[in-house]
Amino acid sequence: MALKIVLIVMLCILAFPIFWVTVAKIVRKLVHFPAPAYIGRLLDSGYRRRIQPPSQLIERGGVKKGMQVLDLGCGSGAFTPFIARTVGEKGKVYALDIQADMLKQLERKLVRPENRDIKNIKLIEGNAYELPFDDDSLDLVNMVTVLQEIPDRNRALQEVKRVLKPGGVLAVTELFPDPDYPWKSTTIKLGNGAGFVVDEMAGNFFNYTVRFRKP
Repeated sequence: MALKIVLIVMLCILAFPIFWVTVAKIVRKLVHFPAPAYIGRLLDSGYRRRIQPPSQLIERGGVKKGMQVLDLGCGSGAFTPFIARTVGEKGKVYALDIQADMLKQLERKLVRPENRDIKNIKLIEGNAYELPFDDDSLDLVNMVTVLQEIPDRNRALQEVKRVLKPGGVLAVTELFPDPDYPWKSTTIKLGNGAGFVVDEMAGNFFNYTVRFRKP
């Protein structure tokens, strides 16, 4: 009897988070909205970077020195400074988010002593449908757990394709159990449908990156 009670308790403990993740996924399928600014600290936490190491994202995305990079949907900047240091002084990172409060969190982060050496980040409040860049002007667009938050994903991808140079990279990273998490096949279908070509795929079911190129 005692063993049965223990098993029931363990099942309840395991089922509770799964239940709420499932509920969140259903809600997110019905209503698309960006991650609220009040969870910015969680998104930009040491825990987040343990399960999504910045060096891993940079390697998978193909970020190189001297690149012009758009961190689209940068949020509170969990990965933006790491990208900025990788592209170096001759490169540039445009940190774009639709929420001013997220950008304010990133701005406060960049004035900390450990980040004052970073001079190549420009913060932009904007949306994915109207990117403030010339045609064929960027080397790489980075989207980490962002694409599924956008209501008209194809429109956003077409705009990304417009601003990327021929041969430029779109790196899409997704993480489970993000409520917006899509299957890898879904991400590939979206990219191909917008005219991108898959260049490389990395990671596993829980944390993957699909790297596309503009033909």
